[in-house]
Amino acid sequence: MGRYTGPVCKQCRREGIKLFLKGSRCLSGKCALEGRAYAPGQHGQGRKKLSDYGQQLREKQKTRRYYSIYEKQFHHYYTQATKKHGVTGDSMLQFLELRLDNVVFRSGIVSSRAEARQMVSHCHFLVHGKVVNIASYALQPGDVITVRERSKNYEVFNASGSIRRAPSWLLVDGDAKRIEVRSIPSREEMELPDMNEQLIVEYYSR
Repeated sequence: MGRYTGPVCKQCRREGIKLFLKGSRCLSGKCALEGRAYAPGQHGQGRKKLSDYGQQLREKQKTRRYYSIYEKQFHHYYTQATKKHGVTGDSMLQFLELRLDNVVFRSGIVSSRAEARQMVSHCHFLVHGKVVNIASYALQPGDVITVRERSKNYEVFNASGSIRRAPSWLLVDGDAKRIEVRSIPSREEMELPDMNEQLIVEYYSR
């Protein structure tokens, strides 16, 4: 599947929730979902009753778009989760939450996952003092992520209001641009929008 290059706000409208793909715009009155809270297209306002398969598909698409990853990557995380002990849906979300780009976004020092991914790929972040430029890099409890010294004055890291409240499983020093992964997040600590990961498991296991 090729990279999506269309208006990302259409994805929020299609899924019916804020996916936070446009950073601070998603929190302002300019959010497309605020003014047009229905799916895009000619038949977006029509009433539709989804089948069980349709509900599973929509849940999978919503979660995949929330984390801004390709289908192949998303399915890979599901496959990994099936090999772990515990609840498959929770394990899959933990893999997604512990991606480097997601942790950088969750910390609040950048405004969106797209911005986080770009900064990671441009080698602005260190993990335990070593440059990591792979957005999907899997972090573990105890890992420390810092912004390179020469990058700390970049406007993207010092934008007014860019610092958001970090989740409890991260320890963030906004002034030092330092992030520490304290633990593997539980389902409650992920603070996700209305998502039902069990439908995703049912979709892939059908």
